[in-house]
Formats: sequence, structure tokens, C-alpha cells
Amino acid sequence: MYKVLVADAISDTGLKALYDHPNYVVDKNPGLAPDALKEIIKEYDALIVRSQTQVTADILEHASNLRVIARAGVGVDNIDVNAATKKGIIVINAPGANTISAAELTMAMMLSLARNIPHAHASTSAGKWERNNFKGVELYEKTLGVIGMGKIGSEVAKRAKSFGMNILGYDPYLTEDRAGEMGITKASLDEIAAEADFITIHTPLIKETRGLVNDDYLAKTKKGVRIINCARGGIIDEAALVRALNSGQVAGAALDVYETEPSTNTELLSHPNVVVTPHLGASTVEAQEKVAHEVSEEIIEIFETQTIRSAVNMPHVSGETHKKLQPYIDLGDQMGALAIQLLKEAPDKVEITYYGQLSKENTELITRTIVKSILAQHLGDAVNLINAQHLLKDQGVTSNVSKNPKSKGFASYIELTLYRGEAKANIGATLLNGYGARIVKMNDYRVDVRPEPFLLYIKHHDIPGMVGRVGSMLGDYDVNIGTMQVGRSVIGGEAVMVLTLDKAVEPEVINALTAIKGLEYAQFLELTDEKIPVHN
Repeated sequence: MYKVLVADAISDTGLKALYDHPNYVVDKNPGLAPDALKEIIKEYDALIVRSQTQVTADILEHASNLRVIARAGVGVDNIDVNAATKKGIIVINAPGANTISAAELTMAMMLSLARNIPHAHASTSAGKWERNNFKGVELYEKTLGVIGMGKIGSEVAKRAKSFGMNILGYDPYLTEDRAGEMGITKASLDEIAAEADFITIHTPLIKETRGLVNDDYLAKTKKGVRIINCARGGIIDEAALVRALNSGQVAGAALDVYETEPSTNTELLSHPNVVVTPHLGASTVEAQEKVAHEVSEEIIEIFETQTIRSAVNMPHVSGETHKKLQPYIDLGDQMGALAIQLLKEAPDKVEITYYGQLSKENTELITRTIVKSILAQHLGDAVNLINAQHLLKDQGVTSNVSKNPKSKGFASYIELTLYRGEAKANIGATLLNGYGARIVKMNDYRVDVRPEPFLLYIKHHDIPGMVGRVGSMLGDYDVNIGTMQVGRSVIGGEAVMVLTLDKAVEPEVINALTAIKGLEYAQFLELTDEKIPVHN
């Protein structure tokens, strides 16, 4: 039975999947003070919030059982994602559920700003008739600059086009081809500043976007520009905006989000050329039901099937890409387990290289799986796909991941090397069509081994009769050999032997093998069949 805490006001209709599921107990307790939340959070497996509850590192320190934090919305700036990641807690959101709601609010704010609707309403409802005081501007044939062409920005552009506006779009990932398909013009931030009559913001609040619209940027804008922000507070420097409004550089602003919420910036809130709303971007009946439904369904999927779709602290890949990469994810798990056993101690450096066709793919999930498998040898269940890379850094391990389009003799190939001072362990692996996973390199020796649950790695001198003596010795201990592969550098030199076995071998078998003349050492390697959480 899993316990879920709903700490903010969230649609009960949207939570129906959790309420109806026999494996979940849902406690709805909105408006908890931080100390009260800290007191009870240890009881819960999952936490659902909107934007009110601040999920801080201090609170997470008390969350001993928490596995999932769900934000019923898009942004997660009220959640300390780094602290959650370090504790191995999955942070999910509902990235698409409020897209239409936010896009429609943006258009409403733009029209309200253009036609002075809120101020005209206030005047008229007060018994005045001041038509000449509220002369507006049309959207038709005006230029709209959209900063952030993600889902919401794209929907705004689509709607603005129906008003006959010319659209300039900026986004680091916006290509000329996509802009052409949308019927907009790809532009730089400075081009938007110079040409746009209206600017609307639809970026996340990150280091690069905090204070993006500041004194310097506003000075570049067309005089009389109108600015809309229904994305995240902090992207606009509010003090700079007030200065630009007072000087007339900015004719008006429509804001749904603020640097601090609830906002206490009375100079901005009461400015005669500003339209303000209290963070209503997702405040529609439909959006609230959608976000609650989306996170409820994903919480169930995470606990019941280990499927993760919308984690912000996990790499996102499409279902099709995930299906293609799943065999390499499994292979990465096996590579990490083999390499750390070969090294015999914790590494201080990890190197991973992807070759061939795999170098063109998003391999972050494979990398996380490899790192998780390496660390699990010493950290056990404390490491998972969420916190693996953080824990690697915490252990003082340096890492390097690279990609090389060269084939290395295979269509796709992964090479993993672990270092500890002068010692190193090396695994190379691939997938062979029709034959499945293959370990093709171990400690720089060429081999061809199927990664089976029980393996025996032997280092020996390349002398006649060695294979027979090893086989005979294992037979004496009733150990059956599945396959045997021998790799050597030069005839008569050092060589390795890798065997797949039907069962585990006891230490006495290893001791007997190492007593064979010319056999330097033998090591039993085990691969467990651990399920890797799916992400699609």
C-alpha cells in the first residue's frame, strides 16, 4: 500500500485514478506550514503539489520514504530538484496538460493590454464614461515576438497568426525549417527587441533566463512595446520594467507571474499601464483536471510498472527511441556490473565511449544505467537512475562520456573503462543482429562472450593444455561449462579465458584453479537480472 500526500488544492476529479486504486491511500491536506509538512512527510511515498507548497532541501531531509514528487503543472521552481535527485526521488510534472490554458490566457492578456479592458471596466463600473481615456491598438499587422517556442509559445504563435500578426520566434532549438512550417520568422533576441510591437515570454526560469528582460534589453526594444509574461516570474527584472514603463519605453505590460508570489510590488501592481492577474495560467477547470489526472496516472505507472514518462530529473526519450535503445540499456547494466567486479574496488575515474550509429542517439539513459550499475556494487539500493550521476560526483569520481562516429568494427559499440590509480578494468560490448548482446573486449583482450548470469574470468599464460586443465578442474567440482572463449595478445604470452557456467562457483573452486601452473588468477563474475525502470 502506497501513501500519497496532496499538499495543495488539486482537482478531486483529476485525482480519481489514485482514489479508486486499491494500492493507494490519498491524504489531501492543502496549506501545510513547512514545519507541519516536515513532521508528516516521512509517512508518504509520493507528494503532489502545485505552486504554493515549497518543497525545500530541508523538508526533503525528513522524507525518508518519499520516492516521487509530482508537480501538477509545468514549472518545478518550487521544488528543490537537485536535493530530490541526490536523495533518489523522482520529480515529475505535467508538461502538456495546461498548454491550451496558458496559451489562451496569454492571448487574453494581450488583448486586454491592447484594448485597456481591465481599466476601462473599472472606470465604467464606477459610473464613469471615459471613452477617450482608453483608446487602444489593434493586433492586426503588428509584430509579435515570442521568446520561447516550446508547446505554449507555439500555441500562442498559432493563435496570434489568426489575428493577422507577424510572428518572430526565438528559441535555442528553433530551426529555420520548423519556423517555416509554422509560418513564422526565426529571430534572435535582439531582432525581437528591435522589431516587435508586442513581446510574449514562454521560457522556463533557469540560470540563463533569470533577469533576461532587464534594463539593457528593454533599452533595445522598440519604443512603445507591450510585454506579456505568463511564463515564470524572475524572467523579467521588475524594477527595470517599472523604470521602462515610467519612461514610456514600454507602453504597457500584462503579467500573470512575479519575482515573488504573492507579489508585494505595489509600484508594479498599481501601475496604470499594467494588467495583472494572480498566476492564473493553469487555472481553468479543464487544465486542473488534466494536470491532476496526468500526474496521478504517472504515479501509478511508476509504482506499478516502473514506467517514467515525465521526470524532470531524468533524460526524456520518445517511446520509439526508448524501444530502440532498451537492448543497449540492458547491455549497459551488464557492462557496469562486469567492469566494477573486474576492478575489484571503487573507481576514481569512469570513461564511457559510444561508437558508430549509437553515437548519434541520446545515450544519457544508457550512461545513467552504466553508472548506476557501477555504484550499486558498493552503494546497493542507495543508488538509482535518478541519483546515480550525483552520487558519482559525491564519491569524488571523475567521469568522461564521449561519442565517436567510427564503427570500431561494429554498427554500434560501447566501451567502458574504470580506473583506480594505476589499475583499470575495461569492457567493450555490442549487439549482434540475430545473436544479441556480446562482450567483445575484456581488459583489452578480444573475446566474444554472451553476458550470462555466471561467468568465470581467468588470466593465464598461453601454454598448451591450459584449456583442458581448466575444464577438467571444473568438472571435478561438478561445474558445467556453457561456453568458453580465449583471448590472447601474442602466441605464448599472456591470455584470458572467459567461460559461461551453469551455476555459481564457491571460493574453493577459485583456489583450486589458481593452483594450476601457469594460471595467474581466476575470478567469478555474476550478473543479476535486475529490472531497469523504463522511461519513454
